[in-house]
Amino acid sequence: MEKLTSKEEEVMELIWQIGQCAPKDVSSLYPEPQPSANAIAQVFQALEKKGYLTHETKGRGFVYRPIVDKQAYGRGRLSSVINRFFRDSYMSVVSALMQEEKVTEADLLQYLADLKRKEG
Repeated sequence: MEKLTSKEEEVMELIWQIGQCAPKDVSSLYPEPQPSANAIAQVFQALEKKGYLTHETKGRGFVYRPIVDKQAYGRGRLSSVINRFFRDSYMSVVSALMQEEKVTEADLLQYLADLKRKEG
């Protein structure tokens, strides 16, 4: 997946929330002063070019829908962070999470038990 700019990611977040939509639908979700539908349409076009959206004609305009789901995008971003900051070591990530007390030993043991149950 091609990396998104912060603005593209912000717009994708809104698209994932509402599903099939037009640029004006996303524009209306912003607080005042809202970006113009044309500005959002440009972001939609960039997202489509990068393979995140597809569109169909509806009336005189287009309706877009995501073709990359939020979880798939998140997994890709996580993988990139792990590669960049942890030298592609998932155990280093687990170690960091344990040091920060975000994951406990009990959490890990429960996860391992769940894995064994699924394999068995």
